[in-house]
Amino acid sequence: MSLWNIVSHMPPEEFSSLFAEFPRSLRCLLADWLENQPWEFINGSDAFCTSVASGMLSAMLEKLRSAASSDGQQCQILQQVSNIESTYRRDPLRLVAVLKAILEGEKAAVLKRDRHLPLSFHRRQEELKFSLGLQRLQHRVHEIQALRERGSQLRDGSAASLPLNPQLKTEPKAPESELPTLILEATKELEVAKQQVLKRIQIWKRQQQLAGNGALFEENLAPLQKRCESLVEVYFQLHQQVMAASTDLGPELLPRLLERFNEVLSSLVKSSFLVEKQPPQVLKTQTKFQASVRFLLGPQLLKASTKPYMVRADMVTEKQARELALSAYGNTLSESTGEIMHNVVALETNPTSGTCCANFKNVLLKKIKRCERKGSESVTEEKCAVLFSTTVALSPSNLTVQLQVLSLPIVVIVHGNQDNNAKATVLWDNAFSEIDRVPFVVAERVPWEKMCDTLNLKFMAEVQTTKGLLKEHYFFLAQKIFNDHSASLEDFQSRSVSWAQFNKEILPGRGFTFWQWFDGVLDLTKRCLKSYWSDRLIIGFISKQYVCKLLSTEPDGTFLLRFSDSEIGGVTIAHVIRGKDGSSQVENIQPFSAKDLSIRSLGDRIRDLGQLRNLYPNTPKDQAFGSHYNKEQTGKDGRGYVSTAIKMTVESERDQQPQSTA
Repeated sequence: MSLWNIVSHMPPEEFSSLFAEFPRSLRCLLADWLENQPWEFINGSDAFCTSVASGMLSAMLEKLRSAASSDGQQCQILQQVSNIESTYRRDPLRLVAVLKAILEGEKAAVLKRDRHLPLSFHRRQEELKFSLGLQRLQHRVHEIQALRERGSQLRDGSAASLPLNPQLKTEPKAPESELPTLILEATKELEVAKQQVLKRIQIWKRQQQLAGNGALFEENLAPLQKRCESLVEVYFQLHQQVMAASTDLGPELLPRLLERFNEVLSSLVKSSFLVEKQPPQVLKTQTKFQASVRFLLGPQLLKASTKPYMVRADMVTEKQARELALSAYGNTLSESTGEIMHNVVALETNPTSGTCCANFKNVLLKKIKRCERKGSESVTEEKCAVLFSTTVALSPSNLTVQLQVLSLPIVVIVHGNQDNNAKATVLWDNAFSEIDRVPFVVAERVPWEKMCDTLNLKFMAEVQTTKGLLKEHYFFLAQKIFNDHSASLEDFQSRSVSWAQFNKEILPGRGFTFWQWFDGVLDLTKRCLKSYWSDRLIIGFISKQYVCKLLSTEPDGTFLLRFSDSEIGGVTIAHVIRGKDGSSQVENIQPFSAKDLSIRSLGDRIRDLGQLRNLYPNTPKDQAFGSHYNKEQTGKDGRGYVSTAIKMTVESERDQQPQSTA
């Protein structure tokens, strides 16, 4: 969503003070085009800024004239456009300041109301900032080239002597003295642009990790590859100008500049080697898996070779991963921690798609060498990773570079019963690790609010529903994980939860951890209850005690559905029974497992029970669950057999009481 999409639906009077110099009617015509221009990043009054501002003014005038042709007040708009042109043509930077102030005012109003701006707006602003920085670098290249040519002409005596500056009455600086300053400025701007690219790569990696927990992820690497290639192209142009000006730079400055240039290229090359398709983060030995790595700068920089470059995949421990990271991936792996079959694949460039990838299609982890664990750490808390590595030669310099990249953390298991605890380790690491951390350090305690966001994300992704957890669900989950039934919802929001509370400590009176219970609910809902949850027919996360409080005052036959507190992966029906004397009793039917519900669905079980009348608070059960009933077969089937059906019955304690005899 664009900023304008929000602003255009807000009261116009909130923005009246912003349009003293620029008509609001024109702002409306420009719509979201305005925020898609780099007004905010034009800082300065040099030739480059003036040139960009002038170009943006021309583009805006063209946009307005085009919009006016389809507007009912064409004459009035064209007059306003003419006024804008005459006012700002000689000073386009003044227009930049005016429009920058308008956008700042709109952002402030949205922030005041919503407390945040659209994510798409932030992304677009970051793209505009990088694009303008790249334009400035290209401008620098032309400036340096022009200055060099001017100096060369002066040395050859082919140009007239430098004119006096009429204001300063002094001769301007010779090109030889201006050149080092200009090149140093350009080098600094190159390093800033490099940092922007590296940051964007880190954000992509972090988003890829969050996608492991179910977050949305724009995995297309094409825009990032284009950004890397554009910067490297300018890098080579700038490098060429530096080498051409080497005699003017002197024996001290030139080596320092070349060192900085080499660091820029090395950082870009090494950071552009990425794991595009991650291996499974819970990996069972003797199970085939797939993965792929991509070298974003491969199509542009890889030197042609008679033999293909080969990428190798090796298992590494957390300790080995840490050592590699601390050496900035300059060390070579001494020993693999596991035996991987089919772990060497060619790095291939596809001219059609413009990609350079190594696709591992039939990799198999044959065995794993366990390392020494810390304290009470279990096998399923031990994190490993796959290290992908290769050595390539780059053109045009024939520079040899070692490329290494780690996969996301992996928990290796040997039995299926370890899967649940391994998923907990991965979920926690994906959710709470920091960008650029030391592998694979993650916080031991996190805010409960962040934990809620993580559980909700995982629940919606696993169940594949748009209906997430509600605040009353979080309240129940907080009571469960903290074993505290006296705190309020607000009290829990300020608390932090530990890894031990999440999946090490057994819940009081139970034989399982919080995560083991929650994962059981996830699995049951995903397999058997997705449509019921999506229709909001299941309250689910609610305690037995609170159910009694809710139902005790309701009419006979009122019921609700909740997840079992005492069993992993069970859903139960709680319903109220009223005696002839008006007394009430809330009963909980034995929980149904996924196996039970595969025999007879939840909807059909509810239909079977005549004592269930209204879904809490007051929806008739046939109205609530009618669409979930399966059609009952009657009569004979195609082979002449009479149809049979399984029906569920429940006897209440009242029914089981012996009848008194007269």
